[in-house]
Amino acid sequence: MVEASYMKKFFLSLVLLGLLTRVQAQEVTPRRWSHLPIGAHFTGTGAVWTEADIYFDPVLQAEDVKAEVLTVPVVYIYSFEWLNRSARIDLSQSYQKGTWEGRVNGVPTSIEREGLGDTRFRLAVNLVGAPPLEGKSYAAYRQKQKTETLAGAAMVVVAPTGEYYSDKLINLGSNRWVFRPQLGFVHSRNRWSYEVTSSLWYFSENNDFWQNSTRKQDPLLAFQGHVIYTLRPGCWVAGSAGYGSGAENTLNGVEKNDESENVVWALSAGLPIDRFTGLKLTWLQTETKTGTGSDTQSFLLAVSRMF
Repeated sequence: MVEASYMKKFFLSLVLLGLLTRVQAQEVTPRRWSHLPIGAHFTGTGAVWTEADIYFDPVLQAEDVKAEVLTVPVVYIYSFEWLNRSARIDLSQSYQKGTWEGRVNGVPTSIEREGLGDTRFRLAVNLVGAPPLEGKSYAAYRQKQKTETLAGAAMVVVAPTGEYYSDKLINLGSNRWVFRPQLGFVHSRNRWSYEVTSSLWYFSENNDFWQNSTRKQDPLLAFQGHVIYTLRPGCWVAGSAGYGSGAENTLNGVEKNDESENVVWALSAGLPIDRFTGLKLTWLQTETKTGTGSDTQSFLLAVSRMF
């Protein structure tokens, strides 16, 4: 009985951490490839409220599992010229507080976590279009562009800086590095813009997984697309959709056959407060397409300022 209970907790921890990875992979961000003036600095913060229904393999006897997580991110963006191209760096850090509750073997159980999440860094370069311009040259160029096609490449790095304890089943940090190359394309015509981004997540090993185990995870392939309509400068609305598949886990050399497949939808809006400050509102929903996984619903309110 002790061994059975141990293994059940072991697999529960694996599934929960896998779900956190897959939800993160399904983030959708419109206007990620926007042309920015060179030398501009942006800061932003906000709040993300997420509710999740989590579905386990019936053999684990975990039922009615739900999660509620509040995430408060802080973001810094800097645009610059690199190799005669316009480029940008994004640095983000989040603070999270969450509760996971449900029934395991019919017994109500709940877990709470609060602390820092993993740190994210993104370097993006526009390869087609979006010339490196600043000041009046940038403003004059943007006013003339009625039809435009952009293409860019980026690398996202997630560092294992978040709160992590190897003796706990659920952690806010992942205790591993994540590398995510991206390719993005944007076509704009008058007030309409169409964006497509593809990314491939690569995960390093977690050699300090629960109970001194080693966790490996296959790459996860994800796509997202956006349709954006600009009402006036700084004021826009967007509809988004995404798809992700992969990320099968291997635990101590044993493949778990738990490859994920998820879809996501989102609606977003940007509202200007003044010339340098804007608000962003987002509703996002994810849905698993396999027998296990999670369905989530998130609401985001964020404010950003250029200086």
